[in-house]
Amino acid sequence: MNANLSFANRILSWFDDHGRKTLPWQQSKTPYSVWISEIMLQQTQVTTVIPYYQAFMARFPTVQALAEAPQDDVLHHWTGLGYYARARNLHKAAKVIVAEFDGQFPKTLEEVQSLPGIGRSTAGAILSLACGQHHAILDGNVKRVLARHQAVEGWPGKKAVENRLWQLAEQRTPTERVADYNQAMMDLGASLCSRTRPGCEDCPVNQDCIAYAEGRQAEFPGKKPKTAKPVKQTIMLLPVWQQQVLLYKRPPSGIWGGLWGFYEATSDNDMKEQAHLLGLKDYQTETLAGFRHTFSHFHLDITPVLLKLNQPPQLAVREEGQCWYDLNAPENLGLAAPTKTLFSTLKGNLA
Repeated sequence: MNANLSFANRILSWFDDHGRKTLPWQQSKTPYSVWISEIMLQQTQVTTVIPYYQAFMARFPTVQALAEAPQDDVLHHWTGLGYYARARNLHKAAKVIVAEFDGQFPKTLEEVQSLPGIGRSTAGAILSLACGQHHAILDGNVKRVLARHQAVEGWPGKKAVENRLWQLAEQRTPTERVADYNQAMMDLGASLCSRTRPGCEDCPVNQDCIAYAEGRQAEFPGKKPKTAKPVKQTIMLLPVWQQQVLLYKRPPSGIWGGLWGFYEATSDNDMKEQAHLLGLKDYQTETLAGFRHTFSHFHLDITPVLLKLNQPPQLAVREEGQCWYDLNAPENLGLAAPTKTLFSTLKGNLA
């Protein structure tokens, strides 16, 4: 039997007995529902995604509903999932689908890849899982299975290594039951072929897995070269009047793009200047406990400073790009993670 066909058959046989078939996005599959789930599952565990997915689909059941929704609402339903560019790109792509594809999810790999935030693997996953089209996928789980099985040396972030893995993925993807096969590969990578403590003894393709035969499972896939993350500092200003705190909407791109957060300063003098520009004159300051927020490429040490106003603020309750947020009657806004953390601190401080 052809080695690639044998591999696929064993994977599919394992899937029939052990694969995941009851996840919310596997029921009544559509390109839209699979797309939402695939984007949410990037960098995020299934157990974390499920409640977010259910709430998101309840609020945005169709691509038209997503396209027509305010960005604040979309980001609000993403708050806590992180990597917020995913949500912004979903919103942008929904608008493109409505404007350029008459609200129908595109059906070719090239068209799907042209949408914001969708790469080759995600496009292949959507079209294979939802439409049964013959496309290979190469997410993190699939990379791990293939890299171990064939002992592919090197970090997959290097183009040559990624190309080799794509070659293997294309070769092994069967023409029949492609949706089940792709789901099985993702499931296998998330379970028996997990990053740590893989269950190789129960793996359906262990008989010809090179990493298993050589006891080198921990070496594959190759690790990203380590570099020390730089550390940055910021002061976050928390102007408070009664139970309201001042927020502003961050620029659409960059860190926490489009989310609501606190004004920031680089020094005490800068903080005073910012407060003056915001029309905050009569206040008392209190420095709260600092904390670190870690991004993929740097650490951010945050020093929150409470500005307790002694008189009502001069700013309007709602102006373009900023608002006085009522801690006792929270709005549906997309919030940066540290903002949510500081809300909890504020509630305790102002109680």
